[in-house]
Amino acid sequence: MITAGQMRAARGLLGIDQRQLADLSGLSVPTIQRMEASDTVVRGNVDSLMKLITALEKAGIELISEGTASSGQGRGVRLKDRAASDNASPGDRSNDKVAGGRMP
Repeated sequence: MITAGQMRAARGLLGIDQRQLADLSGLSVPTIQRMEASDTVVRGNVDSLMKLITALEKAGIELISEGTASSGQGRGVRLKDRAASDNASPGDRSNDKVAGGRMP
């Protein structure tokens, strides 16, 4: 599951807007807008949610759920460790690009 707040935070960490997230995920801008307008957990069909989550993860976002071990409590997002990503094989880094440039 992903919340609207996690979506907005993930976009902020990546430095992308709703259109860029739509392009990365293969979803429409209105779909992204509806998802982000949710009060809590994002609602949508399973295919759309999977596209969204997959796109964010490929861009370097780690979604933290309530049950995930973390130094804080509750849900959140963070960027994956760049050093670990840089040590991955070239095939594993094929999706490191965001919006036409390298991820921050």
